[in-house]
Amino acid sequence: MNAKTLMVQGTTSDAGKSTLVAALCRLLVRQHFKVAPFKPQNMALNSAVTACGGEIGRAQAVQAIAANIEPEVDFNPILLKPNSDTGAQVIVHGKAISDMEASTYHDYKKVAMDAVLQSHERLAKRFEYIIVEGAGSPAEINLRAGDVANMGFAEAVDCPVILIADIDRGGVFAHLVGTLALLSESEQARVVGFVINRFRGDITLLQSGLDWLEEKTNKPVLGVLPYLHGLTIAAEDAVDDSQNVDEEACGSENSSNEKTTTKTVKKVHLKVIVPVYPRMSNHSDFDSLRWHPDIDLTFVYADDAESKSLPEADFIILPGSKNVRADLAFLKKQGWHTDIAKHLRYGGKLWGVCGGYQMLGETIADPLGIEGEVGVSQGLGYLPFDTELKQNKTLRNMAGTLSLNGQLAEVSGYEIHAGQSVLSIDGCEKNIFNLKDELKHEFKNACSGFLSDDNQIAGGYLHGVFDQPTAMQLIIKWCGFDIAQPISMHQQQNNAIDKLADACQKHVDMKKLNNILTTWESNHD
Repeated sequence: MNAKTLMVQGTTSDAGKSTLVAALCRLLVRQHFKVAPFKPQNMALNSAVTACGGEIGRAQAVQAIAANIEPEVDFNPILLKPNSDTGAQVIVHGKAISDMEASTYHDYKKVAMDAVLQSHERLAKRFEYIIVEGAGSPAEINLRAGDVANMGFAEAVDCPVILIADIDRGGVFAHLVGTLALLSESEQARVVGFVINRFRGDITLLQSGLDWLEEKTNKPVLGVLPYLHGLTIAAEDAVDDSQNVDEEACGSENSSNEKTTTKTVKKVHLKVIVPVYPRMSNHSDFDSLRWHPDIDLTFVYADDAESKSLPEADFIILPGSKNVRADLAFLKKQGWHTDIAKHLRYGGKLWGVCGGYQMLGETIADPLGIEGEVGVSQGLGYLPFDTELKQNKTLRNMAGTLSLNGQLAEVSGYEIHAGQSVLSIDGCEKNIFNLKDELKHEFKNACSGFLSDDNQIAGGYLHGVFDQPTAMQLIIKWCGFDIAQPISMHQQQNNAIDKLADACQKHVDMKKLNNILTTWESNHD
């Protein structure tokens, strides 16, 4: 088997590359093809764990759902997780190899490309199609030398490229023509067509522009995708603050292309806030809460208002962190630790996920400088354990039960953390999780999840704990509220992918695209 490879590149970040790849994967699966998603290089703090214990970008895990297959490290051979403004942890084939400054990684790109091509070659032997997602924009001139993520990869494997642009940002024709103009002649020839994303309005009013674009570039517009309201799909990296958009409007096209916001009027039962620190990771943990009609979830930023205080809420969740000691210092600098203490005095509930869970303990030590300077930070002191960052990162998928208020709920998810937490007191059995990894090894460590004596504070290392309906309901009941039965996150993602695929099937000329791919393959054998 020798797979056909098609790459989707964007004129900007968030142009719609991830979602178009997911849609194309689902459409090909519907036609009974074996298809694999692929992203040569991803820079994101949202990640997922594969069955073999490797780490990849979360977008590729969602695209694997679209392709009806399990995530693999070869789907995202290079993952960069920023830990400062100029540096990142470099993950190759699922395993962290080192932290590198940007200048050092630039010299490492040849090695990175070798890893990327190895993954692509392995996938090409097993699948009929490989749908590739680029990163950022191919027109970033300063990153062209040794490029791994965009045209450098496309040229290395000799694959055609679709260029996608977001009309909702404005200037879509300038984005497409300008991007094309900044490419080399061989790269321009590699672009086989355009897709315009997030259009709102009467398509006939856009037609003259589409005709001009095709005449100007001598390349076809393969489709114009509508703005899909209420698209509940996990974001690749940037935090999506939208919530509970009207599901009845999904897939509709407005009478003009002006921005509008349509939200359901809902009765809010539970107010949740998530403080955002600079290296917050895996914010997709909260998507299922954010999309629930009975929950009002707000991400709180340091510059949201003149007052930096956290607003009143029923439930505060401290998210994961790629740099937990630095993010803890940031939290304290904002005065949020005093707001949390006030929240608890007023009877509110507090939960910590992974790095946020570590912050709830007594101390966080980094004797090897894993995440920054060597040293020890004082935690918030709410739970009786100490955490030490270790060289080897824990990566595993987990399943089992969650116990709160004498009730059990099934739960599953994954762990990604460098820290290991150890009880600072004896004889304390407050573990709220009974978990096993995929090899069925049971974990008795009381610090994998913990509940305070006063029943107000809890958390653990498990990501995805809110994604299972019964677990979410149990936690919300622990907060003193009842909510409507949610659907599972897996089902949410499948529904969203189907919506994307349906829109793609309707608005993208798949017959023209297939003809282009067939012609490309015959001309490049």
